[in-house]
Formats: sequence, structure tokens, C-alpha cells
Amino acid sequence: MNYAGFWIRVVAYIIDIIPLAIIGFILAMISGDPLIDADPDAAVAGFSDLAGLIIGIAYFVGFESSAYQATPGKMALGLIVTDLDGRRISPLRALGRYFAKILSGLILLIGFIMVAFTDRKQGLHDFLASTLVVKGKPGEVGYDPDVFA
Repeated sequence: MNYAGFWIRVVAYIIDIIPLAIIGFILAMISGDPLIDADPDAAVAGFSDLAGLIIGIAYFVGFESSAYQATPGKMALGLIVTDLDGRRISPLRALGRYFAKILSGLILLIGFIMVAFTDRKQGLHDFLASTLVVKGKPGEVGYDPDVFA
């Protein structure tokens, strides 16, 4: 398998964040939530924060577990998300991977940086969810006994 490295995954993520940021901006404008909270001690999330979380989950889980096996950012760069055998992941595994990304980010982004230094280019979230990000097309990447020998 041709594993996707750190920088190509960063670019894919940037592509994915653009429509999500636009949707978040629109939700904030519609709901009247401030774009920047003037009170740094405020602990209450606004409607747009909650809606943004739900939309983000639906976006990443929906696309990565779909027949596309990739978000639009990954699709644009020819990447797909698979299980360790090169198969499409389930929505439950995609959800676990999504929440594992939070852990990857909480530890000073080290969980993401791991992609640059592991043999199969896996971040902490990939290890926890038993997933790979590879260059390929949906359904064409599969188990290769030589890779796993």
C-alpha cells in the first residue's frame, strides 16, 4: 500500500476545513452567536458551537465511512481511509477515529505529528481506530499478503 504522508494529509485537512468554516460562519450569523467571544471565562457553548460539532462529526464520519472512503479534501488528493486490511471502514470506526483525533490534538498535536514518523504513516487516531490513510481509489485498495507478511 502507498501510505499518505504528513503534508498531503495536512493539505487535505485544510481543504476540508474551508467548507466547514463557511458553514460555521453562516450558523453563527443566523443564530446571533458572536464570532469571537468577548468573555474568555464563558463556559457555555452557543447553538452554532453545538451545531458545528454535529456537522463536523457528520462530515468526517459520513464521508470516511461512505463508498467514497474519503472526505472531499482527501478525494481531491487521491487519498482514502481504510481499515488495516484495506477495506472500507464502518461508521462506528469512523466515529471512533473522529473522537481519537481530539486526543491526537490535545497532546500538543503529537498524535498528528506521529504520521511523519511511523512506518505506515499512522497518527495516534489511526492506531486507536486501526485505520490507514492511503493513496488510491475506493474499492481498489485491499489486503496484500506481501505487505502484511
